Amino acid sequence: MLNPFTEEHEAFRRSVRAFVEKEMAPYGLEWDRAGIFPRELFKKCGELGFLGISHDPKFGGSGLDYWYVTAFAEELSRSRNAGVNMALLVQSQMATPIISEIGTDEQKREFLEPALKGDRIAALGVSEPGCGSDVASIKTTARRDGDDYVINGSKMWITNGTRADFITLAVRTGEEGYGGISLVTFPTDVKGFSISKKLDKIGNLSSDTAILYFEDCRIPARYVLGEENQGFYHIMTNFQGERLVGAITTVGGMDRMLEDALQYGNEREAFGRPLIKFQVWRHKFVEHLTAVEAARRLNYYAVDLYDRKENPVKEISMAKLFAGDLAQRVAYDCQQFFGGMGYIEETPIARMWRDVRLITIGGGTSEVMKEIISKLYGF
Repeated sequence: MLNPFTEEHEAFRRSVRAFVEKEMAPYGLEWDRAGIFPRELFKKCGELGFLGISHDPKFGGSGLDYWYVTAFAEELSRSRNAGVNMALLVQSQMATPIISEIGTDEQKREFLEPALKGDRIAALGVSEPGCGSDVASIKTTARRDGDDYVINGSKMWITNGTRADFITLAVRTGEEGYGGISLVTFPTDVKGFSISKKLDKIGNLSSDTAILYFEDCRIPARYVLGEENQGFYHIMTNFQGERLVGAITTVGGMDRMLEDALQYGNEREAFGRPLIKFQVWRHKFVEHLTAVEAARRLNYYAVDLYDRKENPVKEISMAKLFAGDLAQRVAYDCQQFFGGMGYIEETPIARMWRDVRLITIGGGTSEVMKEIISKLYGF
């Protein structure tokens, strides 16, 4: 697979790049310092079709293949702001795909369609204060009461959490363990819902991340996604898309770090010659460029399988593991190459070094990826 992208994919890529470079990149530092970005960005992306790339055209999507999603995720890296990128991808590729896949037409009209247009902000509510990757241990309950469910509990690490209009929410409707979990669409204007706290993170600052609290929140039973107590399977399936797009954006981020470093190395002189002419750095960057290309090809292999509905859990886990761990080394060396300039937040590499730390933690830690892979190999 030398080049998986058609002329149509590349034309789409160019439109995303133009938008990102004009509407996002100039404001990266400003949005980080504000701890938020304008809500209008969701609307702009929705109007251009960026939020519904692979979703059903019947409900506002474009019905395109996953290579378009790949091009979109790669080009988002040009914003040099991982927080806003994550917020947009939660909207388009994490909180909404499961609604598109198993939701009723009524749920799709009420939640999916306005999210793809950018009119309503979506969040994914799975992690809790007491459990992250251990989804089978969630405690937030949804008790059936006539034609309603009454929800109690809390969620943590929720991206878009302070301003989401609805949450694709994991709740316990049955027994302990994975067999008692369901998914629901939860509007945040329900009585009893509150934002407990906006979390002060060390990175991804422009993305709002919150602790959410549910106290006797009542929603209609028709908001259950799929069948009751079958949510764990759907969450695990949804994780594959989340992890794959995370690997894709990570490789895109490494491209930007290396691109910026090489430009700086040709412009900045020390001891009478450009920094890039020092052999220690030339060889270091060759190593990184080679490894990043390997990560890209692993991503593309996983994308090909995913696009063909082959459920490539092993390949996606490998892609996220490899890209995430590699990104820590690439970020460190690129920042080191910038010297003192790499330690001030006005320089994008400083923010990218700070932000990239999340990829080995969020969406399943590197340790969890290793456990998944080891089990698939039978040891």
